Amino acid sequence: MLRLNPLVLLSFGFASLAGSFFVRDLTTAVVAAGAYAVAGVLFLPTWRYPLACLALCGISAGLIGFSAWRLGNGDHAPVAALRILVLAWPGAVVVGFVDPSRLGDHVAQRLHAPGRPVAAFVASLQRVSGLATAWQQLARARRVRGEGPTRNPVVAARYVGSMTFAMLADALRGASRMSVAMDARGFATTTHRTWAEPALWARADTVGLALAVALGAVAPVTLLLT
Repeated sequence: MLRLNPLVLLSFGFASLAGSFFVRDLTTAVVAAGAYAVAGVLFLPTWRYPLACLALCGISAGLIGFSAWRLGNGDHAPVAALRILVLAWPGAVVVGFVDPSRLGDHVAQRLHAPGRPVAAFVASLQRVSGLATAWQQLARARRVRGEGPTRNPVVAARYVGSMTFAMLADALRGASRMSVAMDARGFATTTHRTWAEPALWARADTVGLALAVALGAVAPVTLLLT
């Protein structure tokens, strides 16, 4: 999974989205969700992050299932919940393995997207991925100054509010520095752009794309056979 290019990784999410439209009965739902679970056991390097994604997607699935049950369609509630898992869980997992720089290389060179919006999109993704690191640095600096959170809910709420404001100020400063740097390198006016890394397509990418299509086809094939 770690060796696949970002376009192939994203294809798992799009294939699961397309396959979720065919999850219409409990058998299809269980088989489709089980196929993705088996693929995850075989090909993912760790299960800690996928389980966290499963827990978050499970909240949405549980709410959808509860809504279906409250509306009087109790038999359809498990199907509705599993449909949400099939739709959201694979995409949520693979996004965590997508590198923004490699994604920009492949979108620009493989899909021939315009270079300027691709570069801006990659820069914004890199800024978002650095928010967690910035939060940790700010929290560490405040603990050194004796301004860490306490068990008092009022103080904890004030701490979160001040940290959020500090993060916003840091993000604005970082965006300003990045925009000046990108403008100085000609990102605003150039028409022909070069890319530092080539967007290579390996044999593993072909296998990964075939696996994504096969997993997406599990639901319609199961529905057809049943």
